[in-house]
Amino acid sequence: MKKLLIAIIAFLAISVATVEAQPRAIGTRLGYGVDFSYQHSLGKNMLNFELGVPGFLTLGTAITYDWVFPITSWNQEGTWNWFAGVGVGGGWSWPISLGYWGSTGHAGWVGVAGRIGVEYNFTFPLQLSLDWRPLFGPAFASGAVAFNTGSLYAGAFALGVRYRF
Repeated sequence: MKKLLIAIIAFLAISVATVEAQPRAIGTRLGYGVDFSYQHSLGKNMLNFELGVPGFLTLGTAITYDWVFPITSWNQEGTWNWFAGVGVGGGWSWPISLGYWGSTGHAGWVGVAGRIGVEYNFTFPLQLSLDWRPLFGPAFASGAVAFNTGSLYAGAFALGVRYRF
């Protein structure tokens, strides 16, 4: 137990000491559903990968390339950034009532993902963000195709909580 406590203290000390150059972040995105979120720095910008259960009845994924713009006029101890990006996404739902299609069955969707948001990086390795990530494209179910309106609002707004390393 004593060794575990020493290891945890050492890990936290190293994490706080390396807070300046964080090329990656891992955490969750909480909205109308839950996503696993991974960010990877590409110079001044980032690649964002998410896998989760938007709406709690589906399995979805999205990957976006986000341009990051620092907000230097806000004078806090941490750093503020806003970001905007574009990418792709898709998913699959479990058997549910498909409403306007008038049947019950699986549904899938694909499309172009957009993203716009703001993030705050604390002086310790924690990041909070608020963003909107709509997905524009078709949904397929029971032999029918329709515009995927659910991905424009359900699960599109979310709060991100990530550990930077």
